[in-house]
Amino acid sequence: MSRRGTSVPAGVEDTYTEAVDQALEDAGAEHDAPLWVFGDQLGPAVHGLPQHAEREVVLVESAGVLRRRRYHRQKLHLVLSGMRHLDADLGDRATYHRTEGYREALEKVGRPVVVHQPTSHTAVEFVERLQADGLVAAVLPPTTFARPRAEFTAWAGDEDSFTMENFYRNQRRRFDVLMEGESPVGGRWNLDHDNREPPPRAAKKGDRATLGVPDPWWPTEDEIDEQVRRDLDAATEKGDLLTVGVDGPRLFAVTPDEARQALTRFVEHRLDPFGPHEDAILSGDPWMAHSLLSVPQNLGVLHPLEAVHAAEQAYHDGTARLNSVEGFVRQILGWREYIWHLYWHFGKGYTQRNEMDHRTALPTWWTELDGDAVTAACLSETLGGVRDRGWVHHIPRLMVLGNHALQREYRPSALSEWFTTSFVDGFAWVMPPNVVGMSQHADGGKLATKPYASGGAYINKMSDHCGDCAFDPKVRVGEKACPFTAGYWQFVHRHQALLRGNQRTARAVATMDRLSDLDAVLEQEHGRRDF
Repeated sequence: MSRRGTSVPAGVEDTYTEAVDQALEDAGAEHDAPLWVFGDQLGPAVHGLPQHAEREVVLVESAGVLRRRRYHRQKLHLVLSGMRHLDADLGDRATYHRTEGYREALEKVGRPVVVHQPTSHTAVEFVERLQADGLVAAVLPPTTFARPRAEFTAWAGDEDSFTMENFYRNQRRRFDVLMEGESPVGGRWNLDHDNREPPPRAAKKGDRATLGVPDPWWPTEDEIDEQVRRDLDAATEKGDLLTVGVDGPRLFAVTPDEARQALTRFVEHRLDPFGPHEDAILSGDPWMAHSLLSVPQNLGVLHPLEAVHAAEQAYHDGTARLNSVEGFVRQILGWREYIWHLYWHFGKGYTQRNEMDHRTALPTWWTELDGDAVTAACLSETLGGVRDRGWVHHIPRLMVLGNHALQREYRPSALSEWFTTSFVDGFAWVMPPNVVGMSQHADGGKLATKPYASGGAYINKMSDHCGDCAFDPKVRVGEKACPFTAGYWQFVHRHQALLRGNQRTARAVATMDRLSDLDAVLEQEHGRRDF
């Protein structure tokens, strides 16, 4: 029996042992009942727990789930590769089922299974039905996040909204990360102001600038990956599977061993330069110094505490500057954990929130990831990145894609679904708070204090897209009018009552009132179809 990659991350047992034991005891589950793991529960924080030492691991590849939505081709490859690699790594401990649906596979198991709570409302309801039917013996708490859900519920209380900063500080204290007693290392909790540098400029005109850091860790595909590709090709050719985006080499870690290699490469060679330019965009350097660890974390093969502790150690070792380490820790222990807990805290209906009453359907060039159909360099490049890689970093997501969608009033629920299916790290719990709340401000301010809309000036400052673009970020009207600049003032005009009443956006309304060409901008943007 193979046992590679099964060591439980430090701190996980201490945090979750009591809750897992209690759930097993309450359900009266047999000590060797099989453990069913979903495709985003593939790491040792699930199957490596001591409570599961004697359990068979059940993996189910459901054809019905694969074709339920039009996923990015590379996303399907990553999930299937991760599942099949786990099957191979666990050897005779694992049983792999390829069936139409989950129920069919569990009926083949022949006795009730235990399962850790899945990561979406829909999946939780499905598991509860299986439990009522006797196919599931016990539903255990999720263990692939740092903070248990019960702890967050107790911390949040009856509050309807609260700030990420308060949660983040509480997380730092809770896990004793970058702390000196009760105070943050360096005297400040948040070093975000040190991490807003614009991108470096190319040495000469016509060149594409890069950050100049060592490459990320890249996986080496093996026979499992080749078989996954053959299977996806066959299903597509038969018409059984519809995908979006293009195929390509696997770019992300899908096993615990690979994830640790990717983490080590990032910490040793890329973490130090990460911070200053983390909000910048370079067309010739899509990866910049970003970690590329969102996929292994969201597949459950890299525990967030592993990543956080490795980064913290780099600071203590003197190999990474504090603002880079703090920025990375804030992304994971702060924002990622916050999004996870808010998904549950806000409830199932949150995805349908639409407080700004935006109802425009996503255009075909958007859903087809057709960056070539778009003139604006930033939008074309970003959509092309999603098409080719299923990934762009957080600023193109928020300030290019999200900003455009907010200005053009795309329906938030459709946009959230698009991000979930089109991004390789998109899962049902990730996107609703990020898209509906943060990006589209469709929840009435429960998550973010203001809409994240901006004109072309921000994109010009923080990217190298505007130099060769057919549009000019300083122009509002005419052939060269930037759709982001003009679109911003259209957005401010439509929502001026909301924005005027928010101290963070009131100045934008006052500026709009002074625009001499506002009527021309509104007339132009009302009929705009080309971007």
